[in-house]
Parts: sequence; C-alpha cells; structure tokens
Amino acid sequence: MALAQTTETPLGIGAQRGIAPWIANHAPNLILGLVLVFLPAVANDFLLDQTVGWTLILGMIALSLMFLAGYGGMVSLAQMTVAGIAGYMIAVLGASSLPKISLFWPWWVAAPLAIAIAVVFGTLVGALSARTEGIYTIMITLALASAFFYLTLQNWPIFNGFNGFTTIPAPHFLGINWKDPIPLYYLILFFAALSYAAVLYLSRAPFGLALQGVRDNPRRMEAIGYNVTAHRIAAYAFAALIAAVGGILMVWLNNQISPFSVGIDVVINILVIAVVGGLSHPIGPFIGALIYVILRTFTLDALVAVGLDGRRFQTLIGLGFLVIVLFSPDGVIGIWRRLLGRARAPGGRDGA
Repeated sequence: MALAQTTETPLGIGAQRGIAPWIANHAPNLILGLVLVFLPAVANDFLLDQTVGWTLILGMIALSLMFLAGYGGMVSLAQMTVAGIAGYMIAVLGASSLPKISLFWPWWVAAPLAIAIAVVFGTLVGALSARTEGIYTIMITLALASAFFYLTLQNWPIFNGFNGFTTIPAPHFLGINWKDPIPLYYLILFFAALSYAAVLYLSRAPFGLALQGVRDNPRRMEAIGYNVTAHRIAAYAFAALIAAVGGILMVWLNNQISPFSVGIDVVINILVIAVVGGLSHPIGPFIGALIYVILRTFTLDALVAVGLDGRRFQTLIGLGFLVIVLFSPDGVIGIWRRLLGRARAPGGRDGA
C-alpha cells in the first residue's frame, strides 16, 4: 500500500503540474488558432482570401523549405517548383479553360495524381542533391527551378506556354462549393494547420531527431549506422508533399497558373519568407509570409499613391530582409525569443 501510495502521488502531482505549463507554453498558438477559426465572422472576402489565405499558402510552401533547411541543413530552392508542378498538373489533369489540353478528370482523381507527380519530382531533387552540401545544394536546386520555369514558358502542348491556364475550378463536394471565400479559407486553414502540426510532430519523432543529427554531424551519424542519404531523400519527399498541397491550394485560390507563378523571383521570395520568419521553428515561415503579404498588398498601393513605381515594394522587402539577417540570423522568431529572454531575466520586467 505504501508503495502504491508513493507511486500514485507523484504521478498525480506531475499531471497537475504538467497542465498549467503546457497551457502557458501553447497559449499563443491556441489564441492564434481561435482567431483564425473565427476570423470569417468579422473579416471580408479580400482579407480572408488575398491576405490570410495567401499568407497560409505561402507559409506552407516556405514551411517545406524550413523543414529541409532548419532540421536537415539543406537549403532547397526547388520548393516553389514542386508547388508549381502540382498546380500545373491539377490544371492538366483536371478542368480549365483549355479543353484541348486539360483532361477534365474529376478532382478526386486529378488532385492525388498531381500531388504524387510533384512528390516524385521532389524526391528526385533530393536524390540529386542529397550528396551535396551548402552552395552546391543551392545551385542544383536553383538550376532545376530555372529549367522548369523555361520549360513552362516555352512548352505549348502541355503547359500552354506564356499564357498558362485560367478558370481552374475548385472542387464541389459535400454539397459545398469550395471556391466560395469562406469554404476555401477553411480548406486552406485546415491543410496549413495540418502541415504545421506534422512538421512539429516529425521534428520530435525519431526520424526528425535523426535528421537533425545528420544536419549537425553526418559522418558520426553514418558511423553509428544511419543511412544519411536515405534520410535526406526522405526529408525531400516529405517537404515535397507539403509544397505540393500548397501548390494545388494556390491554383484554386488564384484560379490560374502561369510560368510567372513559378519564376525565379518567386523562388527567391520563398527563401526570403522562410529566412525572415525564422528557420528554427515551424511558425517562422507563416510569420515571414504574413510580413511579405502585408508589404506586397499595402506597400504597393502606398507607393503608387505618392507617385512612385509600385514595383519598388520589392526593394523594401529586400531592405527588410537585409536588416533582419544582419541583426537577427534567426529571423523574427530570434528577435521574439531575445525579447522574451530579456523580459524574464533578472532586472527585466518579470524580475523587477
């Protein structure tokens, strides 16, 4: 009885002590989740789709880059290309304004096939670049991204060249038109939250921990029996899955796709989004995407209002990127953590 008592009591105390810290640690995420869930009650269609929806999609694609770079030490510039392949395939296999090219297969056939094709491409990218590091990985993936951009630009029988595809409908099922602003917003939110949770879970799972070991010391991991190349290729495949889903959602949101949806400038923007937000935590890419979308949406109008070329918003994004990289290599996440550390340190507001 004494043994049973001493066994139960610590467990009970531990459970009680564990609830409050868990809520405290996850309070920002819980609050943010509630805000996003109830946002359609107060937001207009433009805010839902073109601001928050677009932020979540770009965040997903940047999240796939963050997973590779942050946990695997592999900076891939092909993640937007993977998303673009999925987007193009949903237009080719599904419905669009081009009956001579599109096959008009039902969405429940076209979407999984589009994702599968994109994941296969992403896995091949991983197989090509898994044995390289640093600048060589960047150059290989950038070369593949450039090749796909010029392929879509010059190929007319499959990709319709310069014009691309328009009028790509979102699916109808469960009696819901998922192109309507609110259903489409919840569809995007669901997959963004699922991607975030999957990356967060995998980062703490045995595979994620092994991948971080490969990032830190690949020779030691190989010496103790881990297949370094296989882990890197598997990471590329998982990242491609996230990017592919983001690519299909991007097409359903914009109702079109063209070569300039996967251009080199867009590829670089995904890298900027991931770095600005921070590569140390899965929430970083979504923060970076929000900053990018706000600058792109509102700075453009502000520049035009004062008589400047609206395209100069890219200059502002570049300057912001330089400032954050110079003062916080960990991005906005790093700035936030330092501010919290100062507040909690003796002499800070919490310690005063």
